[in-house]
Amino acid sequence: MADPHPSPELDSRLLEILVCPVTHGPLEYDRVRSELVSRTARLAYPIREGVPIMLPEEARTLGEGE
Repeated sequence: MADPHPSPELDSRLLEILVCPVTHGPLEYDRVRSELVSRTARLAYPIREGVPIMLPEEARTLGEGE
């Protein structure tokens, strides 16, 4: 069954220039969770209505195995 509220796609050009504000390292786009993930900082930044929220205080800490 399709998601009744799909999140907007993130522009691939934006993903190329965004970096983690904590480590200045690369981010991975998690389409399912609508997040940008910094493996080095172990943080996941939310994307709300197509806009990445790049504030560490808004980020979710990655759990074990993520």
